Amino acid sequence: MSSKLAIFGFTGKGKRLIICHIGSEDGFVPDALWVFESKKSGDYHEEMVGESFENWFSNILPRLEENSVIVLDNAPYHSRKMEKILTSGWKKSDIQDWLRSKQIKFDDRLLKVELLAIVNEQKNYNKYNIDEMAKSQNKIVLRLPPYHCELNPLELIWADMKNYVAEKNTTFKFQGMKTIFFEAVGTITAHKWKNCIQHVQNNIEQKMWDLDNVIEIHVEPYNKCW
Repeated sequence: MSSKLAIFGFTGKGKRLIICHIGSEDGFVPDALWVFESKKSGDYHEEMVGESFENWFSNILPRLEENSVIVLDNAPYHSRKMEKILTSGWKKSDIQDWLRSKQIKFDDRLLKVELLAIVNEQKNYNKYNIDEMAKSQNKIVLRLPPYHCELNPLELIWADMKNYVAEKNTTFKFQGMKTIFFEAVGTITAHKWKNCIQHVQNNIEQKMWDLDNVIEIHVEPYNKCW
């Protein structure tokens, strides 16, 4: 049976901890916690770069069950493409060179926009690094729809841990917050994980299906009119 897994991020106010973790109905994956201190005051996503995440991800994959389904959001560091994206800003000659490097036939008389259309038809062009890494070890990456973090059970785990830190953090000092955070990790049992996953499956997912059904019922008659 495949396991649903998720990536976890946590930040504190002021100086921050940047956390990456992964878990399932069996609880957090052992020895998978990755923690480092933020060096910037801005968006912490800027410090979680694709190469670093992929290095962590490659070490995690062998620890996951065969055929696991890894649930991720659409953060940029989750979605680094294997191929450099060709855009209209590229020179026509560079696009032609790219096509030749892939041994893709084309007519030299084609316009740049037509060459880009050929590029976008290539099946391997839009593949993500981590998807291929997972596939090589018989795992699957499943990305959530944009702006639907409520479909990720880990958001509930994250909220539970934030509440724990908020209740216990009386000194408001970074080192104290860091210590409490590690305590919070220890409070997350397999039972909590299972409850969060069941909540998403039985409540959130069902609401999404119901909403999708309502939309289809009301939109379909209008489509027929056109």
